[in-house]
Amino acid sequence: MLDHQEALISLMVLVSAADEHMSDRELNRMSRLVTELPVFTDFDVTKLPETAQKCAAILAKEEGVELLLAEVVAALPAGLRETAYAIACDVAAADGRVVEPEMEILEIIRHYLSIDRLIAAGIERGARARHARI
Repeated sequence: MLDHQEALISLMVLVSAADEHMSDRELNRMSRLVTELPVFTDFDVTKLPETAQKCAAILAKEEGVELLLAEVVAALPAGLRETAYAIACDVAAADGRVVEPEMEILEIIRHYLSIDRLIAAGIERGARARHARI
């Protein structure tokens, strides 16, 4: 079973791995989110690689995405679901563009977390604005 922090990290790993390439920008964004966001205040950053490996082990199983998302939903209180989606969107946008596999996984995450489409659109727009480049 995942705790709420592991669930959030798992979503970041899932989104980053969706296009089969975890970029340096995505990895840096994940690291910054874990060190800066209040939801991770008591998280031991040295456990980040272990948590990512735990996520990868679940994803390696048959129907791994569904298994992981079921664990994420079970671990997240309702009040953190929009936060979870926002974190996932930030990782997807970290490269300056969101590619099709990332869009698809974000839609699946939105569905699993029961995020209203209009709320999701606002969260997605905010992520694009934060990661825009000239």
